[in-house]
Amino acid sequence: MAEIYAEMTKEELEKLYAQLDQEYKDAKGKGLALNMARGKPSPAQLDMGMDFLDVLNSESDMHASDDTDVRNYGVMDGLPEAKKLMADIMETLSSNVIVCGNASLNIMYDTFSRAFTHGLLGNTPWGKLDKVKFLCPAPGYDRHFAICEHFGVEMITVPMTPAGPDMDMVEKLVSEDEAIKGIWCVPKYSNPQGYTYSGETVRRFASLKPAAKDFRIFWDNAYAIHHLYEEESRQDRIPDIISECKNAGNPDMVFEFCSTSKVTFAGAGISAIASSHANLDDMRKSMTVQTIGYDKINQLRHVRYFKDINGVKEHMKKHAASLRPKFEACERVLAMELTGTGIAQWTEPNGGYFISLDVMEGCAKRVVELCKEAGVTLTGAGATFPYKKDPKDSNIRIAPSYPTPDEMSQATDLLVLCVKLAAVEKLLNK
Repeated sequence: MAEIYAEMTKEELEKLYAQLDQEYKDAKGKGLALNMARGKPSPAQLDMGMDFLDVLNSESDMHASDDTDVRNYGVMDGLPEAKKLMADIMETLSSNVIVCGNASLNIMYDTFSRAFTHGLLGNTPWGKLDKVKFLCPAPGYDRHFAICEHFGVEMITVPMTPAGPDMDMVEKLVSEDEAIKGIWCVPKYSNPQGYTYSGETVRRFASLKPAAKDFRIFWDNAYAIHHLYEEESRQDRIPDIISECKNAGNPDMVFEFCSTSKVTFAGAGISAIASSHANLDDMRKSMTVQTIGYDKINQLRHVRYFKDINGVKEHMKKHAASLRPKFEACERVLAMELTGTGIAQWTEPNGGYFISLDVMEGCAKRVVELCKEAGVTLTGAGATFPYKKDPKDSNIRIAPSYPTPDEMSQATDLLVLCVKLAAVEKLLNK
């Protein structure tokens, strides 16, 4: 067990600082150039799907199951078999799904924009209101917060727990304030903690009683099938939010999103939205103005490659085998170097693309700065909070996916060194 830093004398801290400072200078001399800033698939992950590109060629039958010629115009909702595949990934019904382009972020942005310009189901467009607010569980996904900032929406931080957002706070806020129009959620293997919402949390979401008639849950199910281990643990299984909302009498309250961007190729996947029939009909009104139709050739390619949800699950086992050693390498170094020091705690997720590290309060920016100077790039401190303002300056998002396991060990060695150095600096400055 390592010594708790806060209990060390000034002399002990000064001695430790001299040792850590020398180790840091040595680390800088290694010339590292590693990047853990974003959850990008590694080259090895991209290589494992290269035969995906060979599924369709000049000899292929280019007709879908309903005899649609995928090379031509038409079919706004997506091919029937593509709708079924994406519905199975989200564990909902095909009739609840529209298949879109390559990125779920694009659908989220469009849905947000549509609410601003035309309103939802006949309600006043958000852009015509004096004030629009959104609940933002944090630490959370920086791109969600960026959409809010882009539209001038006031963000309200909601603390995250291992079971999901603080639902007492969510229920109270949405019931009291009509200006609160929605909440961002990453329900499975959340970004960045890797938490999975509990069944109770999902049901409490479905049973919300918001003051705003057009309140919407933006359910970004980005990591629905991104397990790190071959068997999904019982605690990581969540109820279908679409049917839960319907059963609770709130069928229109949720938009669910997912994509295959980290399944096949980033930028060349397919994405989908799932919601009530009323919401989807409302969405189609602007879709027909916005586009003639999405890429049906890519939809057919996905279906021909995977065949069904079982094919997707088998492919995801390959991703898990690639990612798992990197997560375990990172967690091993964190545990070995920081356990018992009292200066850090971290999550150990069963899936997703991130690990959340909380360092000593007031030290996250310093840790990121020290890492960058020594050749390891991390996501900017504060990025996991609205307005990039972490009130405790303590959270750091680790993205282990891109480096190799050996590189991940090296990067984490440097990271923990910087965590220690920043903590000792802070304690000495007290």
